[in-house]
Amino acid sequence: MNPRAKQLQAEVVSNKKVGSYHHMVFSVGDLAQAALPGNFVAIAVGGPASSMVLRRAFAIYRSSEKGINGGLIELVVAPHGQGSRWLTSLRAHDHVDMVAPLGTHFGIPTEPVRALLVGGGYGSAPLFGLAELLKARGCRVDMVLGASTASKIYAPLEGKRSVSSLTLTTDDGSTGISGKITDVLPKIIEENDIEIIYSCGPMAMLSAITQISDRYEILHQCAVEESMACGIGVCMTCVLPVKGDDDQIRMLRSCIDGPVMDGSRVIWDSKRRIPEGTWGA
Repeated sequence: MNPRAKQLQAEVVSNKKVGSYHHMVFSVGDLAQAALPGNFVAIAVGGPASSMVLRRAFAIYRSSEKGINGGLIELVVAPHGQGSRWLTSLRAHDHVDMVAPLGTHFGIPTEPVRALLVGGGYGSAPLFGLAELLKARGCRVDMVLGASTASKIYAPLEGKRSVSSLTLTTDDGSTGISGKITDVLPKIIEENDIEIIYSCGPMAMLSAITQISDRYEILHQCAVEESMACGIGVCMTCVLPVKGDDDQIRMLRSCIDGPVMDGSRVIWDSKRRIPEGTWGA
């Protein structure tokens, strides 16, 4: 478990609907200093009398230290299920039981590099804070955001302000380029001499990006999207097969060994089965 994580009662500072999603800001005091792009939070949902006993995990959109009461953590929440709908119904000054920051974070290069950030749907949320950190290190940052339709691309205008170039793709052609995110990656990689890819989004998308990064021999750091029931490494519901430096496959917990992982190490074609030769199998 992330040694910097703490449990606290976080106050809702604001809750604004942005397209299909909610942008929520929480006051977390000094805890914001420990939150980095790629980390996530686990929130108890439904209130004290709720039958929803499991916390819900949400990727950190951005963290800052400029709140009135100290630091802030921002989330982008899609109100799909009962828990997320409860969360997005909260108002300013309400409180939630939060554990943060959890999981691994994206690695930030010590020297300027040419980085490509790729996000699918609201899964792209952690990339905005990452783009700011990379630009502060002198990196060139290109970004590709994609979704099934225009309304599901989060904050495209903010993305445009945050990076050197922004490319949008939609499956239905409602905005940007019609097609999949992966359709545009080879051209961007070649034209901009990309040295590293950072990605967030559906697992199928991450797998397809890894095939491209392997072809170009580019490092690919991705935030995997496995379902998490506890978020702290206890329940074992978020395991996935990953090959280590010793070439041994192990079933790792994405909540504590991830969510950020080296895409080339993940066994993407396991189809939720334990691959042959996995340690302990």
